[in-house]
Amino acid sequence: MPESFLDSLPALRAFESVADIDNYRPLPAGWTLALADIVDSTGAVAAGRYKAVNMAGASVISALLNALSRRDLPFVFSGDGALVAIPPEGIEIAHNTLATVQTWVAEELGMSMRAAMVPIEDIRSEGLDVLVARFQPSEEVSYAMFAGGGGNWAEARMKAGQYRVEPAPRGARPDLTGLSCRWSPIQATLGDIVSIIAVPGPARDRRAFQALVSDLIALTGRERRGGHPLPAQGPEFGFSPQGLDIETRANAPAGRRWHSKLRISALLFSAIVADKFGWTIGGFNPKAYRREVARNSDFRKFDDGLKMTIDVGAAVLRQIEERLQAAERTGICNYGLHQQKSALMTCIVASPLQRDHVHFIDGAAGGYAVAMAKLKAKLA
Repeated sequence: MPESFLDSLPALRAFESVADIDNYRPLPAGWTLALADIVDSTGAVAAGRYKAVNMAGASVISALLNALSRRDLPFVFSGDGALVAIPPEGIEIAHNTLATVQTWVAEELGMSMRAAMVPIEDIRSEGLDVLVARFQPSEEVSYAMFAGGGGNWAEARMKAGQYRVEPAPRGARPDLTGLSCRWSPIQATLGDIVSIIAVPGPARDRRAFQALVSDLIALTGRERRGGHPLPAQGPEFGFSPQGLDIETRANAPAGRRWHSKLRISALLFSAIVADKFGWTIGGFNPKAYRREVARNSDFRKFDDGLKMTIDVGAAVLRQIEERLQAAERTGICNYGLHQQKSALMTCIVASPLQRDHVHFIDGAAGGYAVAMAKLKAKLA
């Protein structure tokens, strides 16, 4: 097995390539899927807690990468949860880390998280697989794309209570170094921020679904930057009290939070001032960093289906919906779609001086969680 499975995969630079199953490789034998999500995330979203929901989902990735001291593991962020592929030597650490994350989410964010560890061999015994491709949106960052149906099967087993990871004892805290939530909501500029989930339908027509994905990408390509919610120069630095509070809870236990809150506030204030006047502080160039944020963001992904959070105008959105409806009528896909006026961004930044920071995009009023709820309502 290669030293780094993800880095051994061909780097796909055109997003259209992720719809082609021939670009995927099977996860090595002995690996396990570590996955978690928020129980009743749609209820939390309805209560206005979408920032906390996103932070909880991203905390799974942050904690596992930190615990294993690796940045080269395949993972995917799903808004209210995440999936990370774990090599054999990391399974015990990952199990303990998931237990700790559940406790942190319950105690600090006031939400219930379920978690599971599902071996790849159990998935393959069901006639499914976990296939991985590597999409590289920038020179510094790669994101894993998943196909084969194994991820969806593992999620269904988790929600049925199988492969369960129990929460750690009270007071346990994961290492969430680098997890941040400092950006204000990003407003739509073309019309609406639209979160879309499209999965293969009962027809099981792989080529027809691949053509659908290509068509949807071509339609979004008619908008500026393919519907990317962020401008090319990146988002504006801003102050979010709710984001500051959640990030402080991730970085410091009770009793030491004022120091953490002051430090984060000072860093953000310095970045705002430096950006305004075009300064570089200690090697940190805020304008260059903002451009990197835009390049490194995952506003599109493939996770046993297409997921996008895009900024589109009314005309293009109408064409997207018509294409999805036609595909759903013929059994090519099932889909869920949710419109809102802004997007949210949650980040994992090892160091602001490094360029491999990753940024997860979701809708700011439910996004993927609401789109998935709509999809499941149709299937029910």
